[in-house]
Amino acid sequence: MKRKPRAHVNHERWLVSYADFITLLFAFFVVLYSSSQVDKRKAGRLALAIQVAFQELGVFQASNTKVPLKDDDAMPFEKVQVVENIGRDADMKHFVNPMKGALTSAATAQSLQEAQSAIQKALNPEIKRNEVTMSMHREGLVVSLKEVGFFESGSASIRPASLGAIARLAEVLKQRPENLRIEGHTDNIPIHTARFASNWELSTSRATGLIQLLIVNYGLPPSRLSAAGYGEFHPLANNGTAAGRAENRRLDVVITAPTQSQTDVPESKSPGAQTDGKAHALSPRTR
Repeated sequence: MKRKPRAHVNHERWLVSYADFITLLFAFFVVLYSSSQVDKRKAGRLALAIQVAFQELGVFQASNTKVPLKDDDAMPFEKVQVVENIGRDADMKHFVNPMKGALTSAATAQSLQEAQSAIQKALNPEIKRNEVTMSMHREGLVVSLKEVGFFESGSASIRPASLGAIARLAEVLKQRPENLRIEGHTDNIPIHTARFASNWELSTSRATGLIQLLIVNYGLPPSRLSAAGYGEFHPLANNGTAAGRAENRRLDVVITAPTQSQTDVPESKSPGAQTDGKAHALSPRTR
């Protein structure tokens, strides 16, 4: 009887399963890689939109870092630091809708620098006497009128000798489109007179007094003016010294960027008899 040949046993059948496993694993990692690239692109565009929004609001200062506005390539979130159209051919509306509010940061900075130069030239005598100081802050240009040059102690009436400086300042501001916020500040010495029961009232009265003067005497539009009184609670210097208290007794004219609606719509002339400029409570500035 002829014996049947023994069947050959293939010990490499595991390679088929292994090859299938490797193929599936490769496909899995390809999908993960593709998903990660999409996520980076979405995160980059989201960060870009947020950056544009905050810069248009004037919250973030522009830096020198340049990031193209093209979204053809992935843009990791950590690399999005500032928004700038390098090629000048990308549409900002593609990333974020244009905001109805502040101007772009570049235009705002240039506008405020022009205002600073004009005011420095107009108030040069007072600046030399250290009665007026100017400083640029995140929300705009701050022109500080110190009490020593413009007010008697405990009084909200501007000194007659200082009205010339106010007139020169108003002439510059009248020709410009920026908004104005008048902020009154005092030192921490308590006041209690027949007219003012506290430093709150003194600081607010000084601010609204200058508002009324700018509207009635110099014709500035009330729609671009606002007032706030902070009392002694936002000092520039230490109230523990006489020099520090003198530095804190001031009236700040904060010049901020105009809104688009104000720059697009012609300004209507306000009646000269209007004297009720409204005072608005505003958030304090970060020094």
